[in-house]
Amino acid sequence: MQELLFDQAFWIALIQIIGIDIVLSGDNAVVIALAARSLPDAQRKQAVMWGSSAAVVMRVVLTIVAAELLQLPLLKVVGAVLLVWIAVQLLVPEDEAEGDGARLAGAGLAAAIKTIMIADLVMSMDNVVAIAGASKGSVVLLVIGLALSIPLVVFSSTFLMKVMERFPVVIIGGAALLGFVAGEMAVSDLWFGPWINTHAAWLHSVLPVAGAVLVVLVGKLLAARAHAREAGRESVELDLGKAR
Repeated sequence: MQELLFDQAFWIALIQIIGIDIVLSGDNAVVIALAARSLPDAQRKQAVMWGSSAAVVMRVVLTIVAAELLQLPLLKVVGAVLLVWIAVQLLVPEDEAEGDGARLAGAGLAAAIKTIMIADLVMSMDNVVAIAGASKGSVVLLVIGLALSIPLVVFSSTFLMKVMERFPVVIIGGAALLGFVAGEMAVSDLWFGPWINTHAAWLHSVLPVAGAVLVVLVGKLLAARAHAREAGRESVELDLGKAR
């Protein structure tokens, strides 16, 4: 370990990994902020910390097996579809039905952490090659570099949650960003990518925008339906109360 401390190549590679991860942390911060925004304050902190830490661990594992994993055809297309689904779900308000408060809160925390982990795993598919290249096969470099990125992700997501509370329109923008990333993933798929590059290069511009629009439209539609159901339920409860 002492040899690494005086190894110039080690420090250069470490700085490169940290720099790459700083650039790539924006999407992750958006997912964490969207997933944890509706939790109580105490649980927000837990979701951010556990979600960020688990996401980094998953990225380390994914980077180690990146070369083999990224050879699977349609992997990015499947990931893009999954990311669109996650982004749409993040726009739909949570069920606020009455029940055991502690149980519901615990379920919300677990769901937020699961969402963060899945979304980060999907989005990391486009990032692992750069990180793996910078680490030059060194797991030590990879772990140290990504571990140092946790405070950055935690700070960014916490800041974004505060912004979302004050400016709800940012929530829509965050979900649209995830849809845009999904579109970029789809056009770079191992199977479809070469055909798109040769015959339909315009899809590189259209699909990301279409992904963003699709997420917002579907998310808004489902959110409107959820609000309508909630309003109907409240109306029924009010009528029952008057009948009594």
